[in-house]
Amino acid sequence: MSEAIHDGKFVELTYRVTDRKSGQVLTGVEFPLGYVHGHNEILAPSVHRELEGRCAGDVIEVPLDGQRIFGTRDESLVFTDELQNVPEEYRQVGVSILMENDRGETRSFIVTRVGDTTLTIDGNNPLCGREVVFRLEVVTVREATDEEKQAGGSTAAAPDIDPSMLRPV
Repeated sequence: MSEAIHDGKFVELTYRVTDRKSGQVLTGVEFPLGYVHGHNEILAPSVHRELEGRCAGDVIEVPLDGQRIFGTRDESLVFTDELQNVPEEYRQVGVSILMENDRGETRSFIVTRVGDTTLTIDGNNPLCGREVVFRLEVVTVREATDEEKQAGGSTAAAPDIDPSMLRPV
């Protein structure tokens, strides 16, 4: 019998997040993501609860209300600026920009639109205000080592991935 996910187990999984209304895939990971269950929350708490008791090979779908988790969209966090004012390395949709306000608080913004003369960034979580479905496939479940428990995840070296092979999902 396979090991089941519970606190202290090392778990590897892949997932895909789909917008419930449009069916559009918003994000996902194809290379297994590893974590120690109960030691670090890498996904929404409701997703972790649904993983409890699952085994390697299980595939589950978990609907989430992004508005409940991340709140409603705040349009004051959306900014458009002239392209000439934006450094070249930020002129691509999907690029994340860490910004700091005058109080020293940081927030991650994502480039959402690049036009001929303007660029738009958005500080809202991409899942806020959306109903989404997490589709998860459990790849590995085993007892975590002490080192993994301390680190909250895998202690193995990251895979050597050729950046030219990466593609958005």
